[in-house]
Amino acid sequence: MNINLFQTRVWKHIRTTVGLGVAASLVASLTGCSSLTQPIDGVPAHRLPPEFFPAPKNNLVPVDIALLSLEPPRDYQLGPDDILGVYIEGVLPFNPPNTPPEPPPVNFPEQDSTLPPSIGYPIAVQDDGTLSLPLIEPLEVEGLTLDQVREKIREAYIDNDILREEKARPIVTLIKERTYDVIVVREDGLGDNNQRSLQAQSSEFIRGRDNSASGGLVKLPAYKNDILHALVETGGLPGLNAKNEVRVLRASEADKRKRAQFVRDFYASQRNAMLDPCVCPPELPPDPSILRIPLRLPPGVIPNITPEDVELQDGDIVYIENRETEVFYTGGLLPGGEYPLPRDYDLDVLGAMAVAGGGIGQTTGGGGFGGARSVGGVPPGMLYVLRQTPCNGQVAIEVDLSRAVNDPRSRPLVQPGDTLILQYKCEEELLNFSLGTFFTYGIQELLRN
Repeated sequence: MNINLFQTRVWKHIRTTVGLGVAASLVASLTGCSSLTQPIDGVPAHRLPPEFFPAPKNNLVPVDIALLSLEPPRDYQLGPDDILGVYIEGVLPFNPPNTPPEPPPVNFPEQDSTLPPSIGYPIAVQDDGTLSLPLIEPLEVEGLTLDQVREKIREAYIDNDILREEKARPIVTLIKERTYDVIVVREDGLGDNNQRSLQAQSSEFIRGRDNSASGGLVKLPAYKNDILHALVETGGLPGLNAKNEVRVLRASEADKRKRAQFVRDFYASQRNAMLDPCVCPPELPPDPSILRIPLRLPPGVIPNITPEDVELQDGDIVYIENRETEVFYTGGLLPGGEYPLPRDYDLDVLGAMAVAGGGIGQTTGGGGFGGARSVGGVPPGMLYVLRQTPCNGQVAIEVDLSRAVNDPRSRPLVQPGDTLILQYKCEEELLNFSLGTFFTYGIQELLRN
């Protein structure tokens, strides 16, 4: 065969194949290009103001947990409901004349108590802070130490001519310290009845599972009635499934009335705002009567935590809230799903794609929102982050993946409620279709002739 004739036929088939590919690409751009058929009006990430992005948390440092506990006094100070062991020779117990005195009884502490064994007859400090003893008026002992109470008893029996000075040698010991009943409610799965590994918790994080709160009534001894001891008694500091804060709901009537008034005022203002269809109803602000203690703060920020804040009284509630709503969603060319956000470090859009199983530079098999099957091998290069704004609004953040790889400002941090949608750019779909058409049909026709 003539060489020139062979070359002519080859170039003819190539031109035909390329022409078919271009025509097919044009058809694809009109019917299958997701940027045209399913457009998303996005704003480039580097053009959005800072208020659209969450504050970073990589630099947050843990709060010193010693601030969550009370500093006990050098000597134990008595209060209502303390049980003392008292022995007064000749008086408590009473001994008839010319009879040997009875030895004082020995009291052993309860199993979980840290008190040493004590001697004497048990007598409780009354609610008014007084101690009732035989033959004398009640003594004010609230706020006194054991040595001070011992001296006060001695002086009272001498002043009332009941005991001679050389015989007045009372013994006062502490049998049982007063306790405070505190309720601890935990939603992080670290209670006594729900000990699970953190790995199991992370795998069960997705909403829909039974995440019943654990905890219960905790009895805290005096000077240990603080937040740290309440947490230690019920499993320790909040786990990864909980928010980095501790809430304290006071049992005092003043706080209850304040909470009730706060709720009434909020819903009244919300009803008034809903009368105007153009006004955005206010969101529920934090309840001022509920104490919130953060567990992580920016560097250099000293938490304003006072001993009165961490001290717990009877009926107080310590609440550990889960972070079940701190999730993001994926769609488009990414595998659809719901994924939890990390608690203690930041996650940008590139890391979120890796979590969802769609790393940068990977081709996709299509499916999802507006996806077209990648035949030519060019990966998708456009990511949209749908972010909720106040008053049920939405902003679409446009992330060019090729730019995001090189510019940290172009890869925003993911925040709770975001939806990540991965799409091809129009030119990427055209290139994939053209390459696929050429290698599928063009080479086949070329070899056939």
